[in-house]
Amino acid sequence: MAFEINEECLACGVCMDECPVEAISEGDDIFMIDPNECTDCGSCSEVCPNEAIDKA
Repeated sequence: MAFEINEECLACGVCMDECPVEAISEGDDIFMIDPNECTDCGSCSEVCPNEAIDKA
């Protein structure tokens, strides 16, 4: 099960830099995680300053 970014995202980009498989990209208002690329490592969730990344 992949992680997902919720509406609490500040679009700071910290998660994108942390993702080892480059599954995170910039969306229109918030960042997005590609569930097909996400390896469920949780690195993005650990560094999010706003706790905006949860298990899907």
